[in-house]
Amino acid sequence: MVATLHAHALFAGGPIWGGVHHLTAGVEPHTHDFLEIAIIGPGGGSHTTSGGDRPLRHGDAIVVRPGAWHAFRDCADLTVANCCLSADALQAELYRLPMLRRLLWTDPVSRGARGVAVRPLAPSDADEAIEQIRLLERDLESVQRRPGRMLGRLITVLGILADGGDLEHDALESTVHPAVAATIARLEAAPSEQWRLDDLARAVNLDSAYLGRLFGRYIGLTPLNFLARVRAERAATLLANSALPVARVGAAVGWDDPTYFARRFRNLVGLTPTEYRRRHRSSTAMETFAE
Repeated sequence: MVATLHAHALFAGGPIWGGVHHLTAGVEPHTHDFLEIAIIGPGGGSHTTSGGDRPLRHGDAIVVRPGAWHAFRDCADLTVANCCLSADALQAELYRLPMLRRLLWTDPVSRGARGVAVRPLAPSDADEAIEQIRLLERDLESVQRRPGRMLGRLITVLGILADGGDLEHDALESTVHPAVAATIARLEAAPSEQWRLDDLARAVNLDSAYLGRLFGRYIGLTPLNFLARVRAERAATLLANSALPVARVGAAVGWDDPTYFARRFRNLVGLTPTEYRRRHRSSTAMETFAE
């Protein structure tokens, strides 16, 4: 499993990683600074997030945003295929495609999701995705890297997952509104800025209420709630990969008040910043010991 690896170790300079695992025991609660897609094959077990435990079924596709945490419990010969995207790859143009935007952004960051979403697939579709990830794993291990082929595997996996959603809903939003795309780019480029909705709307020559409605239609969040999610993910990366004091982490992403930072982070991630860092370091220590 990819439980406690960081992006720099996992991806080895590339944007994609994949592997198929057979679990006979649980995987402790863990975090990571990349996006993980876990496709569930045959076997038994349960999945734990800040929302509680959920029995796993053959066909579940679990999307875990950077900064979120999860665990696997009571696994009995459970097949799990992981397909992972680095944060850099995730910040590319993927959100411009409506089906992928819903899969990778809207569903996992919707109210109460805390960065984790489950999309049910038919078992046959899940098996097809698992086979593509198995081939991706083989390609990654090959001496001769073939980036075009690996990208094709990733697109096939994402296509299978996207087809498992509500196609009629996805088809309604064929293109992101330019004002939404421009605002997303602005927020992701400088999340620590003290953005106000009026300023964001003025930058794209729109009324603030109309910009809010566009975000709700295309992203499923208000602009400022989208910003909060971006800040939480950036904060999670800093908590995991730096020695900055917690208060300075909050200030670095735009939450200058430590109490407010702790409250917003916990609402979005399910742990306080201190708990998040402690859990991440504990799991990393276990990985080092195992090696």
